[in-house]
Amino acid sequence: MAVTPQKLEANRRNAQKSTGPKTENGKAASKLNALKHGLLAQTVVVRGYQIKESTNEFKKLCREFYADLNPVGPLEEMLVNQIVTATWRLRRARTAESGEIALSVDDGHWKRTHQHPALICMEWEIFGDPAHSMRGSALGSRLMENQLKAVRASVEKEGELTEAAIQSVVVQGKPYGLTEDLEKLRSRLQQNPEGLEPAVLRAKQKEQALAYINKELSLLSWRKSKCEEHEQKEEEARQFAATLPSAGVLEKILRYETALERQLFRAMNQLERLQRRRQGENIPAPLTMDISARV
Repeated sequence: MAVTPQKLEANRRNAQKSTGPKTENGKAASKLNALKHGLLAQTVVVRGYQIKESTNEFKKLCREFYADLNPVGPLEEMLVNQIVTATWRLRRARTAESGEIALSVDDGHWKRTHQHPALICMEWEIFGDPAHSMRGSALGSRLMENQLKAVRASVEKEGELTEAAIQSVVVQGKPYGLTEDLEKLRSRLQQNPEGLEPAVLRAKQKEQALAYINKELSLLSWRKSKCEEHEQKEEEARQFAATLPSAGVLEKILRYETALERQLFRAMNQLERLQRRRQGENIPAPLTMDISARV
């Protein structure tokens, strides 16, 4: 059960009515608060190799609650300590929830962006020729684009589309659809139905090869851009989906928070009753209900 703002305000008002310790013994005891906060911190604040909660922040929380609730006597101090402890643990539970969300988002993003190249190639080859699948992804389009750029550079340098340039176009060491397309292009370019002179034919072949490659590069660039846009939106959607912890984790956190809120409410209620009784009010016994099952 969550503590209502009205309950918090009532506790503050009741605490303000308390004037605190007046005797020398009481004043001396109040000076030990700092030591008490330190001892409490040793059992509540987590300090390990990989996680280091702030002892100073915890002591600050203690001072704030002690100043606000103004406990008198060991019983009231015990209840305030319970309130502080429950509040600190509630903060930790919310931090844990944030950590689970961050872990889910980051881990999912890492796995999607750091797949082993061999596994990616295997996915491309599931339905046979990987060329189709490659054109449907930004990574695949980028790989084909780089291969075609290398072939274009070879044509510009050698003056023709060579077999060696074509054989460099592979995936996992094997030729694929793009390799076959270039082979077919080379076969067509070698034909000379017009009977052109070798120099003229060579110049024509180079021009046609470059025109074909540039057209394919233009299409690949367009596909790559569309794939990048789609994949970016898909990645954003996956990250948004990952901002909700898994059902098991969420249930665990909610159970923990619910238990802490009950402890917090019970301690605040008991503290309020003690302080009102100390101020002379006639406080009736709390209502209890005994429920038993009859078989």
